Amino acid sequence: MDSIIIQERLVERLLSPRTQAQRSHPGKLKDHEKQYVGFATLPNQVHRKSVKKGFDFTLMVAGESGLGKSTLVNSLFLTDLYKDRKLLNAEERINQTVEIIKHTVDIEEKGVKLKLTIVDTPGFGDAVNNTECWKPITDYIDQQFEQYFRDESGLNRKNIQDNRVHCCLYFISPFGHGLRPVDVEFMKALHEKVNIVPLIAKADCLIPSEIRKLKERIREEIDKFGIKVYQFPECDSDEDEEFKQQDRELKAVSVFPPSAPACVFKMKAGYSSSKPLFVGDAISKEERFESAPFAVIGSNTVVEAKGQRVRGRLYPWGIVEVENQAHCDFVKLRNMLIRTHMHDLKDVTCDVHYENYRAQCIQQMTSKLTQDNRIESPIPILPLPTPDTETEKLIKMKDEELRRMQEMLQKMQQQMQDQ
Repeated sequence: MDSIIIQERLVERLLSPRTQAQRSHPGKLKDHEKQYVGFATLPNQVHRKSVKKGFDFTLMVAGESGLGKSTLVNSLFLTDLYKDRKLLNAEERINQTVEIIKHTVDIEEKGVKLKLTIVDTPGFGDAVNNTECWKPITDYIDQQFEQYFRDESGLNRKNIQDNRVHCCLYFISPFGHGLRPVDVEFMKALHEKVNIVPLIAKADCLIPSEIRKLKERIREEIDKFGIKVYQFPECDSDEDEEFKQQDRELKAVSVFPPSAPACVFKMKAGYSSSKPLFVGDAISKEERFESAPFAVIGSNTVVEAKGQRVRGRLYPWGIVEVENQAHCDFVKLRNMLIRTHMHDLKDVTCDVHYENYRAQCIQQMTSKLTQDNRIESPIPILPLPTPDTETEKLIKMKDEELRRMQEMLQKMQQQMQDQ
């Protein structure tokens, strides 16, 4: 009896108008599917294309020898970029001039490829007379802008290689009382060309109060001399909480009781013990100051601290952990440089520094046009091979565009003169 009732209900359902409509239109979309166009998948498309293409980043490190530049770079990217480096003796350093050395390495992490270029500047600030020792560095940055401008203005713009310097880490000695004259002149010469991030090197040489005073002094002198260092962008309200927290940590006043410097402080006070000291033993009163300029420590050595193996430096009076935020600003620097602001550094380089250089080139073209009524390119033109038919057409099109630009510029000059 029950089976007969079930069959009757099934027949009624199959014969109902709604069921017949669904069977006659099997591909009919639901209401919520009608509202979905599909452009919400655009970020996924961009993500796949970007990951497939890979990323590139050029980082310059500058500062006098012995401040731990190579060690910090290896610590940041967990690689060894200076395997074949030759250490110079004192006599060779005296005669050494400023060089520009590039190290390129391909790094892959979770399927994301990064072409990292490190531009090193050995010899900077090591001479007795450091007058204009930054000139080779500024020339190198301008050369990369010039090469990019030339490639961008060429016929083939598909595979332009970006060698522009996106960030410069400038190492400041911890043994002075602020910025030296060479530090001021270097940053003033470069601040319109590249993003400068000042660092206090070898922060484990100072106690917390000394680091706080040195940071305040450096910030005051940067404002005094009108030096433009890299400024962190404002965090949008729609960002996720993790990014907002990292942004607050970079900008806000932070707690920073370094372990080794505090241990040195205890030794100065007469403390003596064979037991290694750690941050918990170091100092009872926390000192507060802003993160920038970052006080950093670099190390590629793994040591044991409280039963854990960490990267750090082992001293007779204690252990400094590189990746411990209570010991130094290394983690904050790494988060800023790689995890949160790498793309912004590239954007500022492209939209601000390169655009300033490009505007100067166009201004030179305009000034030369007023002088002799024709455009002479300020960048050298490479010799071209014998053109074929297609190339000749492209050249004629470019000449026609150039002629129209000349006419427009002449009209603009005439209007300016009339006004």
